[in-house]
Amino acid sequence: MNVPSRAVALPDPDTDRREALCRDMVIEAGRLAMQGFVAAGNGGTSMKGRQDFLTETDGAVERYLRSRIAEVFPEDGFLGEETGGSFEPNLWVVDPIDGTANFARGIPHFCISVAFLREGDIELGAICNPAFDELHFARSGSGAVRNGAPIKVAATVDYQQTSVELGWSTRVPDADYLGALGRLLDLGVNVRRSGSGALGLAYVADGRSDAYAEIHMQPWDCLAGLLLVREAGGVVGPYPTGPGLDRGGAVIAACPGVAEGILAAMRTSA
Repeated sequence: MNVPSRAVALPDPDTDRREALCRDMVIEAGRLAMQGFVAAGNGGTSMKGRQDFLTETDGAVERYLRSRIAEVFPEDGFLGEETGGSFEPNLWVVDPIDGTANFARGIPHFCISVAFLREGDIELGAICNPAFDELHFARSGSGAVRNGAPIKVAATVDYQQTSVELGWSTRVPDADYLGALGRLLDLGVNVRRSGSGALGLAYVADGRSDAYAEIHMQPWDCLAGLLLVREAGGVVGPYPTGPGLDRGGAVIAACPGVAEGILAAMRTSA
């Protein structure tokens, strides 16, 4: 597994406009998400439960993002977790709330994830963590930042000092995950799970985690984070971005010093 070199951003008169739109709308989407989260915590103005506020907030955030994109770039495709969408050469892939179980239980660990793809290549990625006022952002060939400051993956090389987040999906047999967990533990790494794959990837990009791995992940959960890790100097495994994108696939993202061992433990080729 090799550390990929950064792609050189291709000249495009609309790239700057899409970047500005992406940054602006993901921050506003974060505000909408926090309004729903706070309302759920306060009990709102009715007898609604947290799940009701989650459902409403999920829908409201996705509708907002879809409408903003359609207003500025009506020819672009849109693929959202809640409402699906169409595949176009220019495609936005959106998760309105990643970390829904946390949101529904009053745990402030969730985010909005937005990626923009051109002809299958991820060009823009944004992950907004509104509870902690953090915005991770990457543009292909231009590096990655958190709240405007450049970020890099960790320099960890000792597995005994490695912290790995392992995602879990009901689409994969428990035995497969338990096998991967056992192999990771055999390496001596610390394994944890926080309930938001997108934030797990963002934390690899900024060095707070050393790796994120999941046997199956949907595109709206991971595309923005994969770009972040790549642009922050990390190693990422291949992920389907052409036909079959909406079926998802395996995700491996790690700092270079431990990537080979994590990859072997997950038994995924790259």
